[in-house]
Amino acid sequence: MKSAPAASRVWRRCPVCATERGEPYLAKGPLRIVRCSRCGMLFANPVEERYLAGTFYEELATPFYLAPDKLEGDYSPVRFTRELRVFRRHCPSGDVLDVGCSTGAFLRQLQQKFPGSYQVLGTDVAGPALDYAASQGIPVLRATFLDHDFGQTQFDAVTFWAVLEHLAEPKQFLVKAASLVRPGGHCFLLVPNMGSLAARWLRDRYRYLMPEHLNYFHRGTLQRLLDRERAWEIVRLKSSHFNPVVLWQDWRRGRGGFVPPAERARLLKRTNAWKQSGLLLPFRLGYWLTERLLTALQLGDNLLLVARRK
Repeated sequence: MKSAPAASRVWRRCPVCATERGEPYLAKGPLRIVRCSRCGMLFANPVEERYLAGTFYEELATPFYLAPDKLEGDYSPVRFTRELRVFRRHCPSGDVLDVGCSTGAFLRQLQQKFPGSYQVLGTDVAGPALDYAASQGIPVLRATFLDHDFGQTQFDAVTFWAVLEHLAEPKQFLVKAASLVRPGGHCFLLVPNMGSLAARWLRDRYRYLMPEHLNYFHRGTLQRLLDRERAWEIVRLKSSHFNPVVLWQDWRRGRGGFVPPAERARLLKRTNAWKQSGLLLPFRLGYWLTERLLTALQLGDNLLLVARRK
């Protein structure tokens, strides 16, 4: 019996400063993460070609993005609470482009919670996810973000929610976004935080060390990435979110394994349900205080950045 052919792998330069040199930092199964010898950026190198071409996300769309647990979790009314709070502060109305919109849950919340305030458009590389977004009334762009000619179209905000960690060349996306945002408009980014309590404690058990994540940002490296695109001015950079259940599950799981997509979807559904449960109300104050402390110390699970177009 013939063995399966080895996956084609591509070597990369640092996505922040384009340096070729990198020192081994951490390994998890086939995933190899290096630290840039010049700017300290952590990134996967080499990476499988299917993660660069987008074919992986097309394959994952139906079994993961369209799984009932995933859809219920994404479309929960509490799913984007923190993101919406920050978004509304900087963009109370206007034209919004969500890059990597998946099934359209964020844009759907804008439509439902703030009717008439926003004109929205979503784009993604996964066709089935876009089909679902369209079925929910979300206008979608069926073209790759970098290659599409937007003509004279301009936006008040471009969002990248959990997107930059997937991109081989995130700087190109920020350059393109700058060309599409009106002066004074904003770009919103959310990425996993490699300086978080979870990442520091769990090391290779950390669930967001995964083959499809190509970039691993600390606060400093995310800031350096934005500073290199002079059209943007950072107006806010903070840590956000804390999920103690994820930390506990990953610690118990042990070393070396990746969390299956179905399990991630089930947890998202459960944690959103817990947030809405009246039975857990006595515990919310303790959770809220813990999250406030960790995010103030830059130990939250994610980094949330807001940049203004100069």
